Amino acid sequence: MTKVVTRFAPSPTGFLHIGGVRTALFNWLYARHGGGTFLLRIEDTDRKRSTPEAIDAILDGLSWLGLHWDGEPVFQYDRRERHAEVARALLDAGHAYYCYCTPEELSEMRERAKAEGRPVRYDGTWRDRPASEAPDGINPVIRFRAPTEGVTVVEDMVQGSVATDNSVLDDLIMLRADGTPTYTLSVVVDDHDMGVTHVIRGDDHLNNAARQTQLFHALGWNLPAYAHIPLIHGADGAKLSKRHGALGVEAYREMGILPEALLNYLCRLGWSHGDDEVFTLDQAIDWFDISDVNRGAARFDLDRLSHLNGLYLSASDDGALADRVIPAIEREIGAQLPEHVRQRIRAGIPAAKTRAKTLGDLADSLLFYARPRPLAPNTKAVKLLAGPALGHLAELCAALGDVAEWNEQGLEDAVRTFAAHKQLKLGAIAQPLRAALTGSNVSPGIFEVAAILGREETLGRIADATGPIATVPASPS
Repeated sequence: MTKVVTRFAPSPTGFLHIGGVRTALFNWLYARHGGGTFLLRIEDTDRKRSTPEAIDAILDGLSWLGLHWDGEPVFQYDRRERHAEVARALLDAGHAYYCYCTPEELSEMRERAKAEGRPVRYDGTWRDRPASEAPDGINPVIRFRAPTEGVTVVEDMVQGSVATDNSVLDDLIMLRADGTPTYTLSVVVDDHDMGVTHVIRGDDHLNNAARQTQLFHALGWNLPAYAHIPLIHGADGAKLSKRHGALGVEAYREMGILPEALLNYLCRLGWSHGDDEVFTLDQAIDWFDISDVNRGAARFDLDRLSHLNGLYLSASDDGALADRVIPAIEREIGAQLPEHVRQRIRAGIPAAKTRAKTLGDLADSLLFYARPRPLAPNTKAVKLLAGPALGHLAELCAALGDVAEWNEQGLEDAVRTFAAHKQLKLGAIAQPLRAALTGSNVSPGIFEVAAILGREETLGRIADATGPIATVPASPS
């Protein structure tokens, strides 16, 4: 049985977008499922648009996602002499020919076809003309001598049998007048030389498959299996754009999406395993088969991704989340946090993670643990700290001095007793207390917050909020 070899072949002309990530994922899964090899090829032949920054973004994005490739990346531009060598071999074998058409002649050819209502294609002017008729001063291109009769059939693992009438495929340029190879030739040569057995890519490349199949046949090389997966659309069914979430993978990283959640979500875009929605990457490897990919376009929904990410956050190890969140909080604060403040954040993660959809949400919900005193309350918190609330808080500050066991239950009992004594509802005390301790009107359970902050910090924050009317009691001996 032939060992599976897949490849991901992005062009480094921009960010690694979400559709490219899914293509890489499907290639990676298919290779890993079959115990095969996953290769990375950077198709950097467009020298004007290819950038080192885009290459770095591709490599960094795949590494962050854990889609590690086998061996070293192949850079297509470095192989241009090999591509040209194959074009000349096809020329020698009679499967290609020199074309001396000038740009002006090609333009006239296009205009004639449009005027006559014919498809715009090269008309084969130099297909059978002898070199003796070649004009002076024209550097020729090398064109493939494509079959003109019959059909070219691509047996696609997703799309099924796709037949293309050869009469609609013209003689493509393989080598430009300056000696540089074209995309279609380069892809065929690289796929052969890299031993690729399965080409899994977007169905926008389906038209290329017929031409590439013809080249494989002309070269006498084994044809890879093709699988053209549908493109991703937005939640509204329209072509995916930035407004739908068609962002670079680094944008999802910055917004706090976990790599494992993103991969889980992308797995479900066009592929499924029963009704399973949440699964590990190991399970995906075990279950994945390219033949299970749907033919219809998948729909990307950022809200669904955020929901799934929230599930992953809730199930994540607290220590691992702390390692991710603490640096983000330090960047926001603009300083390295002392260890006792880091401990507060670690202690607050179990409750906060169940409410967060992203790492950004989680960091924001824990930020108050790290903010220096005095806190700057938000607008709603300021309203909670107005009127009689300040007097109640000042009295509560004194009452909390009598709490012997500074823990969540002990604090709740003390606040409830205080509220009952003042003939107030619990919320009339708890809400101003939340505003004083967090600077916000929303937070995790306020008794948990006070327990995590500790006696000194809690009483200090209440004193900050109530000003000169507060008296911070001494700790009980």
